Amino acid sequence: MPIRDTEGQKIWQRRSGRESLSHWVMWLIGVAIFAYCWQQISNATTWFFVWDAPRIAEDIWTRATPPKWSYITQLGEPIWDTLNIATLGTLIALVLAVPVAFLAARNTTPSTLFIRPIALLIIVSTRSINSLIWALLLIAIIGPGVFAGVIAIAIRSIGFCAKLLYEAIEEIDTTQVEAITATGASRWQVMAYGIIPQILPAFAGIAVFRWDINIRESTVLGLVGAGGIGLQLSSSLNVLAWPQVSLILLVILLAVVISEWVSAKVRGAII
Repeated sequence: MPIRDTEGQKIWQRRSGRESLSHWVMWLIGVAIFAYCWQQISNATTWFFVWDAPRIAEDIWTRATPPKWSYITQLGEPIWDTLNIATLGTLIALVLAVPVAFLAARNTTPSTLFIRPIALLIIVSTRSINSLIWALLLIAIIGPGVFAGVIAIAIRSIGFCAKLLYEAIEEIDTTQVEAITATGASRWQVMAYGIIPQILPAFAGIAVFRWDINIRESTVLGLVGAGGIGLQLSSSLNVLAWPQVSLILLVILLAVVISEWVSAKVRGAII
């Protein structure tokens, strides 16, 4: 903003005196909050273990290399279970997310006063709880195994898919919808011929993107007993079989890289 010097000339400054003062006050508040939080973390940290971490990491690395390649014959079924958990969980989530998305979108919901808030509540509640927490709850209800992992991934994915999909529904071109409505088409016909064709590319992209994420999440569900390769990882960690652990981590890395490549290819083809 312009101010004048002693000779009456205009001098441009980025902020006024009041703005500069408030800017520095905000910085001081931020630094004070950081210092307080660091003090709390420091008091709750056993620094001996932190300083000893490089030696422990080197020791584990020595024990974990080279990987136990002969153990790979026992990882075929677990990694297949992991892929099934991610794929089936994604499919179930998509089936359930589509109606939720249509009920949440302002331009397709039957009632913005009653039904839309319920749909939004479903989206928020399923997204706010991590898949590991869902897996723990489901294991307590239906027991350990792959089925609990599939349902955990599905529940976790409903909110993610529904949120992105209902945003795509709200951003459609209304001209096409109005044209179909003008022909006397029913509500379902308008949805089938005016809305769905416009959101199909977004739907396909969301599906592939979520499947890619679920591959990553399903690799760790076995740590709590929900099946997949995480179960082998947990067992190997419990007996300190570090060569097996390193091999399992390599297999997980390979699976994630392949899923990322497939996801990128499919999304590139769609776009």
